[in-house]
Amino acid sequence: MISYAEFTLNNGLRVIVHEDPSVQIAVMNILYDVGSRDEREDKTGFAHLFEHLMFGGSINIPNYDEPLQLVGGENNAFTNTDITNYYLTVPAVNIETGFWLESDRMLSLSFDPNVLEVQRKVVIEEFKQRYLNQPYGDVWLKLRPLTYHVHPYKWATIGKEISHIENATIDDVKDFFFTHYVPSNAILVVAGNITVEQVKALSEKWFGPIPGGQKKVRKLPAEPVQAQRRFTEVEAEVPANAFYKAYHMPGRFHEDYFAADLLSDVLGRGQSSRLYQQLVKEKEIFTALSSYVMGTLDPGLIVISGRVKDGVSLVQAEEEVNRVVQQVISEPIYASELQKVKNQSETTFEFDEVEVMNRAMNLAFASLSGDTGRVNHERKMMDDVTVADIHRMAQTILKDENASVMYYKAKSN
Repeated sequence: MISYAEFTLNNGLRVIVHEDPSVQIAVMNILYDVGSRDEREDKTGFAHLFEHLMFGGSINIPNYDEPLQLVGGENNAFTNTDITNYYLTVPAVNIETGFWLESDRMLSLSFDPNVLEVQRKVVIEEFKQRYLNQPYGDVWLKLRPLTYHVHPYKWATIGKEISHIENATIDDVKDFFFTHYVPSNAILVVAGNITVEQVKALSEKWFGPIPGGQKKVRKLPAEPVQAQRRFTEVEAEVPANAFYKAYHMPGRFHEDYFAADLLSDVLGRGQSSRLYQQLVKEKEIFTALSSYVMGTLDPGLIVISGRVKDGVSLVQAEEEVNRVVQQVISEPIYASELQKVKNQSETTFEFDEVEVMNRAMNLAFASLSGDTGRVNHERKMMDDVTVADIHRMAQTILKDENASVMYYKAKSN
């Protein structure tokens, strides 16, 4: 159980406190309720660009990293389709430095054109290095628009195309910032060797004066139910043919999420899973094969992906995958299989709660659901999943008309 207290400032900033006097550190995690799904289709990649811009100096502090390093702190951030998350760790006695730094950049960035130019180049280089010039790097640039036709999950967090970042203006940046980076759209978690009273006082002092802003009402188009199998084929300079099959599934806070998640584990989590045992070890159709869920807040995907062994056609590879998938549709899985994947997930839960920073992140994410207490209920929600639930999910999700398939072919010499 993760203990916590929570309160909301007058400007709408939600604050969660987790006391842990057994550690000497304090951590701050600020989750902004904005991801790439909140971008305009002609201005993608902005949420990720902002992750970089937020370290380029705020209105009163020209350099974010230096003051933090001087007090023994470290920090990082990440962006995905749904959220942008900033986090830092400091010796507990220096936690106010964290409040000073984070509140100033929530108040306003410097909006220095030079910073925009520097970070624009960094992001464009990242786009090229990680997505365009790396083997299989563009998989999600191609698979997302195949699986999503309407919902903004159809573009990757890095953006749909480089030109959107190249053409970003300071006015675009200001508009995005003052729309999404406001107290009413943020969740602050402070955890570690601190007290609730201390955090209340520091929150009021540093964040209280910031104008709350207007939390944007999200009106995203729902993805229509897929009615037929989708297929695409690409060819590139890669070491081996690769296979991808994605099925639509419920979102992260849906009551069936854990049943779908455990179904994907039965199919393809680790070397004891069905796909690995049958198609990597026994039949040697694939050299690597797994399945996983995307874990998105809006309806997401179960993805089966793998590298195909030389001499095996992608058509045969898909047929073999379909055969294994059909097994879990036709017959309920064994209770022992379900218990095994539950044990694996339980270990992940336990491991996740060791670090105080992970606890802080989990609290922030749970709060997004509208119930911070979910952080302590999810383990039971997972444990309550039955064999019948898994079978129902298999029959609901793993239909071929609900699937998008991509053959990623290696260019022949």
